[in-house]
Amino acid sequence: MLNYIYPDYEVVRNYDRCINCRACVRQCANGAQEYVHEISKPVCDDGKCVNCHRCVALCPTRALKIVKSGNTYKTNSNWSVQTINEIYRQANSGGVLLSSMGNPEDYPVYLDRILLNASQVTNPPIDPLREPMETKVSLGAKHHEIRRDEKDRLVNNLPPRISLSMPVMFSAMSYGSISYNAHESLARAAEELGILYNTGEGGLHEDFYRYGKNTIVQVASGRFGVHLDYLNSGAAVEIKMGQGAKPGIGGHLPGTKIVGDISRTRMIPEGSDAISPAPHHDIYSIEDLRQLVYSLKEATNYTKPVCVKIAAVHNITAIASGIARSGADIIAIDGFRGGTGAAPTRIRDNVGIPIELALAGVDSRLREEGIRDNVSIVVGGSIRSSADIVKAVALGADAVYIASSALIALGCHLCRSCHFGKCNWGIATQVPELVKRLNPDIGYKRLVNLMKAWEHEIQEMMGGMGINSIEALKGNRLMLRGIGLNEKELEILGIKHAGE
Repeated sequence: MLNYIYPDYEVVRNYDRCINCRACVRQCANGAQEYVHEISKPVCDDGKCVNCHRCVALCPTRALKIVKSGNTYKTNSNWSVQTINEIYRQANSGGVLLSSMGNPEDYPVYLDRILLNASQVTNPPIDPLREPMETKVSLGAKHHEIRRDEKDRLVNNLPPRISLSMPVMFSAMSYGSISYNAHESLARAAEELGILYNTGEGGLHEDFYRYGKNTIVQVASGRFGVHLDYLNSGAAVEIKMGQGAKPGIGGHLPGTKIVGDISRTRMIPEGSDAISPAPHHDIYSIEDLRQLVYSLKEATNYTKPVCVKIAAVHNITAIASGIARSGADIIAIDGFRGGTGAAPTRIRDNVGIPIELALAGVDSRLREEGIRDNVSIVVGGSIRSSADIVKAVALGADAVYIASSALIALGCHLCRSCHFGKCNWGIATQVPELVKRLNPDIGYKRLVNLMKAWEHEIQEMMGGMGINSIEALKGNRLMLRGIGLNEKELEILGIKHAGE
C-alpha cells in the first residue's frame, strides 16, 4: 500500500517476563496495546505507539521496552527517512504537518558552547553553605533618579514590580492546551517557591484566583477569557505578540477540547474552535502597542507591571527597542527552540533565531541606547538546567521562563504528540480519565524539588565565580567564554573565546 509508512518505534515484549496483567493495555491511551483473547496474550500495534513510555514505566515485571525502528530507505544524505515520510503523509492527506514540544533539528545550542569562569586565589570563591547568596530578583522598570523627602529619607518612586525568590518563572501554557491538574501543579509550586506562573492565553480558571499573587495573566490576540476581574487577579499582565515555536503564527485550540470549564473560562461556546489570529487586529505599530499597554495599566489602576512577549526573530533588537519605549515594564523573548502543544512543523523547525543570540543583541542594543533600565528582560526557549539560567543571566537576562522543563518534572516524556490530546501522563489532555493520572499533590512537589535543586546549583555556580548576588551576575559577560564559536558568533554574544 502506498499509504503504509513503517512505524518509527517498535514495542519489544519479553513474553518470558510478561504475566498478562494487562496494565499496558489499560494505560495506553493510543490503542497501541491490545489483549488478544484467542492467544491469551497482549500484543502491540507499533503504528499507534508514540513512545511515551507509559507502558514501560508501569510494567510490573519490566517486560517491555521501546526501540527505534531499524527500517530505512536506501541511504541518501539529502533525503532523510523523516523527509520522505513527511512527503508521503502530505501526499496522502493534503494537510499541514503539525508537531509539538520544540524544535528537534540539529542547530547549534549556544548555551552548550558557553563556559562559566571560576575564581581562584586573587578573587577567591564564596562558600554558599557559609555565606549568604542572594538569588532574589525584582522585575519591572526602574527610575533613573533617587528621590528623598524633606527629612532626607529615600522615597520609593519605583513603578509596580514583581519579586521572585529566584530568577525563574513558569512560562505560558493555557488551560485547554494543558490540563486542570497541570495548571494546579504549576500554581501551587509557584506559590510555595515565591515565583510566578503564566496562565497562557486561555484565561484563568476560577479555582486558581487564590494564587493571584503568583500569577501572570496573559492577553493574546484572541482575547480569550479576558475581563476586568481577570486582569486584576494577577501580579502582572502579559501581552503575547509572538511565540518562539511559531513566530508570526496565531494559536488554535480544537473545538473538541473546548468543553465544560474550558469553555466557561475562555468565554466561548462549547465545541467551537479557539482561533487566535496571527496579529492583534488593533496593533500594527509600536504606537498601537503603547495604547494597549496603557489601556491595561488603566484597567489595573497602574498597580501591575505590563510585559510584552515576542518571538526571537532577526530584527529583534529594533523591536525590543520600540517596546522599551512603549511603556512596557518587562520584555519576554521566546527563542526558536520553545515548546508548544501544536505548531506547523515547517514553522517550528525553520522560523526564528536562537534565544542566546537574541538576548545578547537586545541587552547590548538597550544599553547602547541608554534605556536598559526602562525594562526587565525575561527569556525562554529550551532552558533546561540551572547552568542555562546562570548563562542567560550573564548574557543579560533578569530572569528566565521555563515550560518544557517543568512539564518533564511532571512526568512528560517528550513524545511530541500533545496535539492529539491523548497525553498518557495527564498533562496535555482534557480526557477525564487521563487527567486523573497527574496527581497535583505529587506534581507540585516535584516542581518544588526541581526548583530547589536548581536554586542550590545556581548558588554554587555563583559562589564559584566569586559572586554573591544574582544582580551582580546580570549582564556580566566577563564571566563567560565561548568554545567552538566563530568570531561573528562571539561578537554577537559579546564574549571572548575560551583561553583569552
